[in-house]
Amino acid sequence: MSNPLVLASGNAGKLREFERLLAPLGFEVRPQSDYRVTEVEETGLTFVENALLKARHACRISGLPALADDSGLEVDALNGSPGIYSARFAGEPKSDARNNALLLDRLSNVPEGSRTGRYWCVLVYLRHVEDPVPCIVQQAWEGEILAHPRGEGGFGYDPLFWLPELGMSAAELSADEKNRLSHRGRALQALVGALDSSSGDVYG
Repeated sequence: MSNPLVLASGNAGKLREFERLLAPLGFEVRPQSDYRVTEVEETGLTFVENALLKARHACRISGLPALADDSGLEVDALNGSPGIYSARFAGEPKSDARNNALLLDRLSNVPEGSRTGRYWCVLVYLRHVEDPVPCIVQQAWEGEILAHPRGEGGFGYDPLFWLPELGMSAAELSADEKNRLSHRGRALQALVGALDSSSGDVYG
């Protein structure tokens, strides 16, 4: 028997990836739109806090276990910015192009070799709205920030996110490569491992 789980996101790509990885553990991943879960205001000061807010909101409205993620880019020369504000770095409405342009502007006087940064992904799984011990995993993806965009794939800051060991940007990776190497891909694998090893607790 499958265990329904609501994904606190409206992203179809994320839904497919979670479905593929969690189905072997007996989870039936459903989008939050199935339960009329609205977007929650992300008032946390960390990725963990915002992921918890989203998961708890989805739990409360759906009455089901919930899974949420929060992710973004941390740049060392900018003291961790854009961080939790990555998606709305340049303000509303959200725009990858404007976010990338602002990032390049902020780094215009930072030399190569000092433009290090990393993507972060935090995943939170809640069994119920008052779960005192949520399952939390986080993974980083190290890289550098380019002076000019490269590649047509991916989204967000991918055209500026340089991977020195591969000699290409995140936007130049194939979808399979990115899913295997990225912060979100590795966080998903870590979550699967955590849920699998604690299946007795997960299923009560």
